[in-house]
Amino acid sequence: MNTRDTVLVALFAAFTVALAFFPPITIPLVGVPITAQSLGVMLAGAVLGANRGALSMGLVLALVAVGLPVLAGGRGGLGVFMGPTAGYLVGWPLAAYATGLLFERFSGKANYLVFSSLFCIVGGIFVMHPVGVLWLSISGGIPLDKAVLGTLVFVPGDVLKAVAAAYIAIQVRKALGATMGYGANRI
Repeated sequence: MNTRDTVLVALFAAFTVALAFFPPITIPLVGVPITAQSLGVMLAGAVLGANRGALSMGLVLALVAVGLPVLAGGRGGLGVFMGPTAGYLVGWPLAAYATGLLFERFSGKANYLVFSSLFCIVGGIFVMHPVGVLWLSISGGIPLDKAVLGTLVFVPGDVLKAVAAAYIAIQVRKALGATMGYGANRI
């Protein structure tokens, strides 16, 4: 990684941390809060690509692990990785990677909001949610089918965040004169 890559990874980690300032909405039956931070996960993959997007989310998790209160609600520390949200957190780098990989592989379609939104939905919902639901089921002793049903409350908001991330990614690239390609003219 060069200096530019390092700065971009840190920038998107910082952006994701900043999204923690939006107050979380805790769903009583599930115990997992709705936060704005998953927008940062999708946006990191969409703008930075697979590897740098995943690294930026790994950096956020490292900050959490050393005890910094960088998660929604001011949470941080190793104990977070034992709670009901741990699977979602572990899913962040995987989701950013999957989102970024789709943007890289299908860069010709990534300038279209419909396709970009689908890429963000795949990474931000179809990759992150299964990891989160599985951990929620295991850690909470909840049957898997009930954990799946409980997470459905997050899907409408995550779809809206995916569309927002896709739109923002397209606008960022336009503003910087970069294409959605990840070659020489990449961000």
